[in-house]
Amino acid sequence: MTHAIGVEFPAWEAQPDVWLVVALLAAAYAIAIVRLGPRLAPDPDRPVTRAQLVSFALGIVATWLAADWPIHEIAEDSLYSVHMVQHLTFTLVATPLLLMGTPAWMLRALLRPKAVLRVVRFLSRFLPALIVYNLVLVVSHWPAVVDLTLHNGFAHFVAHVVLFVSALVVWMPVLSPLPEIPRLAPPMRMLFLFLESIVPTVPASFLTFGDQPLYHYYEGVGHLFGLSTVEDQRIAGLVMKIGAGFLLWAFIAVLFFRWYSEEEAASAHERRLAPRTPRAPDPTPPARPNRLPSR
Repeated sequence: MTHAIGVEFPAWEAQPDVWLVVALLAAAYAIAIVRLGPRLAPDPDRPVTRAQLVSFALGIVATWLAADWPIHEIAEDSLYSVHMVQHLTFTLVATPLLLMGTPAWMLRALLRPKAVLRVVRFLSRFLPALIVYNLVLVVSHWPAVVDLTLHNGFAHFVAHVVLFVSALVVWMPVLSPLPEIPRLAPPMRMLFLFLESIVPTVPASFLTFGDQPLYHYYEGVGHLFGLSTVEDQRIAGLVMKIGAGFLLWAFIAVLFFRWYSEEEAASAHERRLAPRTPRAPDPTPPARPNRLPSR
C-alpha cells in the first residue's frame, strides 16, 4: 500500500475560466428567453415556466460548485475520490437539471440543423444511449486517460466537455422535452436507469478491491486527511458505486411513483366517463304480507 503523504487544505484560488463558462451559460439562457422566447415559444408571454427556471439555475450552481474551489483543486492535486464526486456531479446532477430547465422551443433551436437533430435522435434511443454511457464510463476511468487529463490542462477541459455532452445525450431518453425526440415509456425509462446503475459497479469494484494504485498520478501527490493512495482509491470506488446508485435509484423512485399516480388518475377518469348500466329489475315478486284469519 502506498504510504500517505500529508498535505494542507488548498487555499482559495480564483478560477476565471470556470466563472467565464458559467457566466456565458447563464447569459445565453437569459438572452434566449428574452430574444427568442417571444418568437419561438408557444406562449410568448411565458417562454419558460418557474420550474424550468429553477432547474436551470440549480444546474448552473451545481456546475459551478463542482468546477470551482475547493473541489477543483482537491480533485486535481490531492484526492481521486473528490475527482469522482466532481464527475458524478457533472453527469448525474448538473446535466439532468440543465436539461429539465431547457424548454422544448429552446432545444429545438439548438438542434435546428437537420443533421444534428438526426444524430441526437439516434443517440437518444435506448440501446445507443446505453452504449454511449458505457463507452464514456469506461474511457473516462481508463488509467492512461485519467493520467493524461491530469497532466494536460487542455485534455482535462476536453474530457469535461465530453462528459457533459454525452451526459446530456444519455439523459434524453428520460428527460427529453422534445416530441421529435420522444422519451421512453415509463417502464423502459426505469429499466434504462436500472441498467445505468449496474454498469458503474464494474469499475467501482476494481477501485474498491484493488491493492495497488490504478492512477500513477495520485501516487506522487499529497493526500488530505492522511489518506493513502489506495485508501483514496477505495473511497472513490465506494462513491462511484453508492453515490451513483443512490442518485439513479432516486430518479427511478420518482419515475415509478409519478407513473403510478398518472395510471391511477387515468383509471379514475375512465371510471367517471364510463356509462352506467341501468340496474335490472328483480324478477322475484315481492312477498305478500301474512294476514291473521278473521274471526
